[in-house]
Amino acid sequence: MGTQRNGFRKDSYILSVDVGTTSIRCHVYDKEAQIRGSCITKVNLLYPEPGMVELDPEELWRGFVKVVKGAVQDSGLQMYQMEALGISTQRGTFTTWDSQTGVPFHNFISWQDLRASELVRSWNTSCTMKAIHGVTKVLHFLSRNKRFLAASLIVFSTQHVTFRLAWALQNWKQLSNAVSEGNCCFGTIDTWLLYKLTNGLVHATDYSNASATGIFDSYQMCWSEFFCSILSLPLSIFPEVLNTGHHFGSTDPSIFGVPIPIMSIMADQQAAMFGECCFDIGDVKITMGTGTFMNINTGSQPHTSVAGLYPVVGWKIGPEVVYLAEGNAADTGTAINWAQKLELFSDVQETDSMASSVSDSDGVCFVPSFSGLQAPLNDPKACASFMGLKPSTTKSHLVRAILESVAFRNKQLYETMLRETHIPVNRIRADGGVCANDFVMQLTADLFGRKISRPTQHEMSCLGAAFVAGLGVGYWKSREELKKLQDTDRDFLPRNGYGTVDEYAHIVQSWEQALKRSMNWYSKT
Repeated sequence: MGTQRNGFRKDSYILSVDVGTTSIRCHVYDKEAQIRGSCITKVNLLYPEPGMVELDPEELWRGFVKVVKGAVQDSGLQMYQMEALGISTQRGTFTTWDSQTGVPFHNFISWQDLRASELVRSWNTSCTMKAIHGVTKVLHFLSRNKRFLAASLIVFSTQHVTFRLAWALQNWKQLSNAVSEGNCCFGTIDTWLLYKLTNGLVHATDYSNASATGIFDSYQMCWSEFFCSILSLPLSIFPEVLNTGHHFGSTDPSIFGVPIPIMSIMADQQAAMFGECCFDIGDVKITMGTGTFMNINTGSQPHTSVAGLYPVVGWKIGPEVVYLAEGNAADTGTAINWAQKLELFSDVQETDSMASSVSDSDGVCFVPSFSGLQAPLNDPKACASFMGLKPSTTKSHLVRAILESVAFRNKQLYETMLRETHIPVNRIRADGGVCANDFVMQLTADLFGRKISRPTQHEMSCLGAAFVAGLGVGYWKSREELKKLQDTDRDFLPRNGYGTVDEYAHIVQSWEQALKRSMNWYSKT
């Protein structure tokens, strides 16, 4: 590899794979960060019982190998020209396997899986949790240490690995036996792929993935002994946590014909943040895909939230650790897909012109909470609803109300972020499928009173993992060089000057009323 790296620099490329919730895609990037070859395959989600969502680990592995080979073939290049591999993955989806045979004990349990919801509910209302909240409140009062404040506000959710893993250990005898015999490995998707790529040599993850599991202490930068002890999770099964930019090992030559250095492993939202070059404190990224994820770079300090923002490690490269505060709204793309299934429109591209064809939504409000409401309302029992329907309401009004609700949720998350972090916003970039919608982008810019930039490429997670891998092998020299490679498709500037657009003030108010009316809809059964 040495001569190739030094002698024929122009002929080498970076491979990057993004394992999402619905697809696995691989891109081959050149020096200008342009895509030279691509391949994509679907992820098959399995639903063994209502509320359960799984993936087959072996099928996922085959899909990964397939897209890498397919992308290199599509590029017309050779595998030996791939200088490094970067991997970005969905977060919170995990499996466990036999450390001697490498055979999984069960399918991946997806981040969307609800099997542990009863366990989560009983823990959140338990005496132990009340005691933890009480003690940590006192400790925070005495010490003013923000870590105690964070602990006093913790509410568990099924999206974190913690309780789904506890459920698996309680319900599968084979798994608990393997733990007591000391031959069980735990891993999120990145850890499983790394294990398979290195033929079982490496059992590791990176800080960005670990910090999104709910079992990691982002202040101490290690697996949380406290959580593991109160939930009886065995520390022995967890992977080693390494830097995001790190030489994790090379792919076994039997897989792709040549060894390829694995130079980055990254969780998808953090990878998108890096792909958007949000390297400075106050940089904000909004990913509008199936759900909306809003992240702000908080620098070298984790942010302790009282309104449900989550502190994650953005990346650790060399000695530098960058933290992000993250808020999310679950049903962005979901609401638009649902409207399409109802035949409110036939092509997503039409929604833009349909929404713009009417001057307002005719007083109709849409509450996009198919999976409850996240920060700052945090109500899992909220229902999705249309309110204010009239005989004069048309499809265009309904479509406009749906798109407005996406922008209103963005505004809510943005204001929570400003109020909570007290960090002046530097710049805002948006990505994900829904950001292709000009109406949503323009209204979001209006409501924020800020310029929002949309990149030419929409797949930022893949690009971010490629950037980290490329920096690791010297393919790109610096972050300044990466910023120069950034393509912006369009900047959306706020109309009517800065501040909330006056004409929207009362519409947002009635939408907020609609949210309140949708809350606590589902009873406790």
